Amino acid sequence: MLLTSFTLGAAVVSMGIHYIMTRPLEKAIHTITQETTRISEGHFEGQVPLLGPAEFQRLAGQFNRMSGKLKDSFEKLRTAEASRKELVANVSHDLRTPMASIQAFVEALEDDVIQDKATFERYLRTIRLETGRLDALIQELFRLSQLDAGGADFAPEPYHVDQLLVDGLQSLAFQLEEKRLNVNVDLPEYLPPVNIMPQEMKRVLANILGNAIRHSPIGGSIAIKAEKVSGPYLKLYVQDQGIGIEEKDMDKIFDRFYRSDPSRTRVSGGAGLGLAIAKSIVQLHGGTIGVVSRAGQVEGRGSTFWFTIPIYE
Repeated sequence: MLLTSFTLGAAVVSMGIHYIMTRPLEKAIHTITQETTRISEGHFEGQVPLLGPAEFQRLAGQFNRMSGKLKDSFEKLRTAEASRKELVANVSHDLRTPMASIQAFVEALEDDVIQDKATFERYLRTIRLETGRLDALIQELFRLSQLDAGGADFAPEPYHVDQLLVDGLQSLAFQLEEKRLNVNVDLPEYLPPVNIMPQEMKRVLANILGNAIRHSPIGGSIAIKAEKVSGPYLKLYVQDQGIGIEEKDMDKIFDRFYRSDPSRTRVSGGAGLGLAIAKSIVQLHGGTIGVVSRAGQVEGRGSTFWFTIPIYE
């Protein structure tokens, strides 16, 4: 009887110890199983508590890190899908408008509705303009897809910033003269050459200057400044006297097809790809691009776009 009692007591103690030791393990496994089920259903918000022995706590920590990475991946996928849908919608809109215009004018010409030569030539000029607009949009989309896919050739060469600015301003001389804008250029006495692809960087400068011209008032001024910063890089600034950019638009201004003012017409607003292409080209050179704006705070201060480009060494 004593031996039996001792055996039963030992069994009870053993069961108690087993329960105490295995209960946290069962709870941890049950929690991980529940979170695994939630993840399979697309919910990544939960976290597994760090329970049980050290080994299970490490397992729970790794599981939480995995869940966090899966959450980030799925968020990126959702964002990419939303961007894709927005891209298709915007491309469709920007292609449909000139196509409808071309079709209407061509039908008018085919039906002999236009009799006088002046109107006939005006219709042809409009068709040519809309065709050029379509070609420009297609070229921009093709260039942006190249940059996004990493298929753009990168062959930089030494080039002088003053020549870059001269070329950029000359290409926009008609627009500057049309709005009677003054351009103030502030350059140091000596600037080292930069290591860039000239044609690509001229595209960046043309996009930024084009925006500055578009948003500056008639008779206003545009300020251009360059300085050497650490890196070693050169930093170029383009400041306009427009109405500025609202704070809610600051993070989106370089997104493709984004227009800070959706009510703008296509003639004044463009396709919304210029700054996205500029950002991709600057990043291809290893630089950065940004904007500083005081919308509604300082009258006539407008926005200051800046970008950095590497110095040739």
